[in-house]
Amino acid sequence: MNPSLSAIVTIADDAIDRAREVEAKLMKSGESGPLCGLPITIKDTIDTKGLRTTYGSRLFADHVPDRDATVVARLKAAGAIILGKTNTPEMAIPYETDNPVFGRTNNPHDLNRTPGGSSGGEAAAIAANLSPAGIGSDLSGSIRVPAHFCGIAGLKPTTGRVPMDGHVPEARGSLAMGATIGPMARRVADLDLLFRVMAQSPDDPITPNELRSMSVAFYVDDGHTPVTEETANAVRLAAAILREAGFDLRETQPLGITEGSRLWIELFADVAQQQLRDCYRGREADAGPLVAPLIDEIEDPSFEEKIVAAERRAKAVVERERLREDLLRWMKQTPLILAPVGSVPAFTHGAKRVAVGGETISVFRAFSYSQTWNVFGLPAVSVPVAHDSQGIPIGVQIIGRPFEERVVLAMAQLVEQAVA
Repeated sequence: MNPSLSAIVTIADDAIDRAREVEAKLMKSGESGPLCGLPITIKDTIDTKGLRTTYGSRLFADHVPDRDATVVARLKAAGAIILGKTNTPEMAIPYETDNPVFGRTNNPHDLNRTPGGSSGGEAAAIAANLSPAGIGSDLSGSIRVPAHFCGIAGLKPTTGRVPMDGHVPEARGSLAMGATIGPMARRVADLDLLFRVMAQSPDDPITPNELRSMSVAFYVDDGHTPVTEETANAVRLAAAILREAGFDLRETQPLGITEGSRLWIELFADVAQQQLRDCYRGREADAGPLVAPLIDEIEDPSFEEKIVAAERRAKAVVERERLREDLLRWMKQTPLILAPVGSVPAFTHGAKRVAVGGETISVFRAFSYSQTWNVFGLPAVSVPVAHDSQGIPIGVQIIGRPFEERVVLAMAQLVEQAVA
């Protein structure tokens, strides 16, 4: 299929038939949806009716859903044609796309490197021109990190803006505060087109004058994780582009971001781990190497331990709400933020730690810059800006206020055009 990458793992056998149906409808009535005839791919954690969807797990290796996820149904209704499903880590555990059903996916820019995760197959397929666009999902940077690694664009919408039903693992409990489905493509304009269908958004495009009236903050240090000098320079380049275009910019840390990665762990880690444990209960031997340590790590908690964990999580929710309120108040004056996507560009397969500025840090810690914006539920887009000394892409993250996807996409498009 695509053996050097293993990005698309299941082909839709009805794609040609579906294209003929769309063509016949267009010829007969002249009616066409906004995505009429557009071939797209779908991450293998998102249900597609009649098309195998495995979630990267042996438990679901032959699973064929009987319904589409709402977001897939909306794309089809708009005329999109599903080409196939793209690879993912087992049960979407980032940041390496590898699983016991299909194996690992390689980065098109360097086969020895990962395309990231958990939407790594989607990013690799788009970057390699196997697919023009598609959809992924994001709880800890899982759209933005692969986009950054593969040199494409990816949007994490405001939490709740796009329906999450039909996604496995489910966004339940506190996970619903941070998880979302979003579009991925080679160009920002294509993200906008897909997003409008996925969110059923009637928003009008923002005008250049409206955009330029907005102040922009940028930062290359979140107070938690160092970044490579080339990563920092990519953010500074994007900032220089905007300053040259007439924007009011200042380098400063947005309020609350130093606590983002810690709150991610307190809000989401235990819930996600318990969800995995419940899913694999009685079939633990089927778990792959990324999931097995998470379900074997500790025994199921006692009732008292569950109470303690729930109280700790409730405390984190209260802190998150307080910090988010402070941040949104701050963003009334500075509605746009530039930031790294993570500490480093794409790393080699199997890496557990990465080198940054003379120290080594865990892969998880390296992407605190993405995790923070899942915690606060704000829209964020990754747009390619530069390459490192070895030719590996570096993306920059643009973050906006809730439900202002049109603003972050307009800003991303401006940066994209300047570096093209």
